[in-house]
Amino acid sequence: MQGSSRGLGELPAPVRHAVVGAVVLGVCGALVGAVVGLRTYAPTAWAAAIEVGLPAALLGAVLGLVVGSLLRAVDRARRG
Repeated sequence: MQGSSRGLGELPAPVRHAVVGAVVLGVCGALVGAVVGLRTYAPTAWAAAIEVGLPAALLGAVLGLVVGSLLRAVDRARRG
């Protein structure tokens, strides 16, 4: 686990935020999809988890990239 966090720290800020956003929102979306799938029709809950989790991960990546880019721009503006 320590190696993966070290590798994540070496990434540029926008990419790092995109990865974190994709993972966090992707997991949350997959959990929501699984719950919805289990409540509607249990044998296809896995598909519902994918149908909700993948778009959520994509949204998280885009939002993370935007936030990371903004943070990088602000940091560069402060430095000079």
